Amino acid sequence: MISWFSLKWDLQLEVEKYKELFQLSEKLHSTLNVDTLLGELFVTLKEVYPNYSYHLLLSQDTYNHSDLPIIDLEYDSENMTVINAYESSEIQFESSDVTKHAALYAPLKGKSGIYGVMQVIAPEVTEFPSGEAEFITLLSSSAGSALENAKLHQQSQRAISDLQLINKTSHQLNSNQPLVDTMIYMSEQIKSTFEAEEVGFFLFTKDQLDAKVLSGSTPFFFTQQSRIYIDYIKRKFQQNNEPLFIGDLNLPLNFHLAFHSVMAVPVVVNKKMKGFSIIMHQDPYFFPFEAFKLLQSLVHHSSLALTNGLLRDELEKLVITDHLTKLHSRKFLDEKIQQSMNKDEEGTFILIDIDNFKEINDTYGHQIGDMILIQVANLIKGSIRDCDIGARWGGEELAIYLPRVSLESGVAISQRILNKVSDRLEPHITVSCGVSFWKKNHQDTYQNLFKRADEALYRAKETGKNKVVIEGNPSMVS
Repeated sequence: MISWFSLKWDLQLEVEKYKELFQLSEKLHSTLNVDTLLGELFVTLKEVYPNYSYHLLLSQDTYNHSDLPIIDLEYDSENMTVINAYESSEIQFESSDVTKHAALYAPLKGKSGIYGVMQVIAPEVTEFPSGEAEFITLLSSSAGSALENAKLHQQSQRAISDLQLINKTSHQLNSNQPLVDTMIYMSEQIKSTFEAEEVGFFLFTKDQLDAKVLSGSTPFFFTQQSRIYIDYIKRKFQQNNEPLFIGDLNLPLNFHLAFHSVMAVPVVVNKKMKGFSIIMHQDPYFFPFEAFKLLQSLVHHSSLALTNGLLRDELEKLVITDHLTKLHSRKFLDEKIQQSMNKDEEGTFILIDIDNFKEINDTYGHQIGDMILIQVANLIKGSIRDCDIGARWGGEELAIYLPRVSLESGVAISQRILNKVSDRLEPHITVSCGVSFWKKNHQDTYQNLFKRADEALYRAKETGKNKVVIEGNPSMVS
């Protein structure tokens, strides 16, 4: 016969247990952090059922809980009770006379779906206690609802973050900053957001047969080793312009692949493919599918702005470039010299004139005259640094500005160009050079710098041509 005290004790334990459930429900619904939520759930299970064992089999995301008994929910024939609980959204039981335990599988159910299954194993029994089953059912329902809220919050936060990334990148692309700065910014944003190891941007040639690497791509894409990836993606897009999501790249070649996870999205404007973007990681299956969808959205929203930026960049190059010689324009030269005279310590200016150019045009025709101008321009480009400026001054006159270069070095460069022209060009021609220079501690203007070089060039022409004359010093000629 059951005593009154025993009934009172059991009732008190039951009240305490459901009080624990109520407190847990409050905790679970007060946090929108999935990690915190799952941790609280296991703390309560340990307190209420210290002798039971339990697992959470979760269906969607990968959770980094090395200290918690969480495993992926997988469809396999050895786990049919779990699958039945997940698919039916009803509690399922399992018992074993051999191992003497009973298991309960409770679905973690929210309003919009099932997020996993909670497995609870009671030892030394052949049937799961019915009173505990009711409690665990309520517990799993509360956990499922809280997990759904937390996941919806995560999704909304991710969506907000994705929109912010798209808006910031689009704003940057639509700004008037230099395209190379914009592409570097976009590359850094993609590397940070997707944890990518390599990011590449490519522009198709007009015939769509080749893809040019754009500035802003990570250095790897400017190496020979990258060609196998670029060519593979390029061929795929030439066959079909659908985005590519590759978890483990496997090429039919005897080639060691350093990168296995690859995502590539075409840049399409007005239904025409202009180029593509690639991001890669060494680990297989590194990028989640959500990242693939975000990359597509990012490239799609950026395509028009990116193409406009490329066109603007090309237009700027045309404005500052002489169409025949591909040297810089005189306007660009003027601006760069003024900037240099404001910030540098010294500089040298060289004015070059092709001797007897009118006779060359009269003898050989203007087509040969243009060819000679191009050849002299190419010799100039091959004789100066990237930071130096070669320009077409006008007609058959060309110019070079050498920032931070002394007069002596400038004269040596002038002489080297003069010798190359005389030795290499056919039909045989010569050039004359006038050289001027400036220093920080002497007051000067760029108009005077040009005037002095022009006067030195005039003396070179008047005193026999095919020579270098230095400003203000008729004796310093070569």
